[in-house]
Amino acid sequence: MRPYQASLLNSLTLIILGIWGIFSSMGSSPSIFIPAIIGVLLLALNDGVKNENKHISHFAVLLTLLSFGSIMPLIAGLSEGDFLKISRQSLILLSSLYAMIIFVKSFMQARRDR
Repeated sequence: MRPYQASLLNSLTLIILGIWGIFSSMGSSPSIFIPAIIGVLLLALNDGVKNENKHISHFAVLLTLLSFGSIMPLIAGLSEGDFLKISRQSLILLSSLYAMIIFVKSFMQARRDR
């Protein structure tokens, strides 16, 4: 899978699951919006990633790294025993991890090609 495809998959996952989290946790803290916002930003950057713009790709990696903040809600879900929250946050983390692995492999390949 190419980096822009992994980033697109990750952004859509963050948006969909982020919106699901917003509606299932009405009245929670404003931090509930973070995954959806990161997903929208990644979606906006996807053309630059597809065109292999180095700066945009690095910014997309930074945003993907920030999405690992979902570990805290996962820990909270584990302590609460909330299966849907655990599932949602696990999918967010897995999607972000997959995108990060694809980005790092791509950067390593680009360095080798130079």
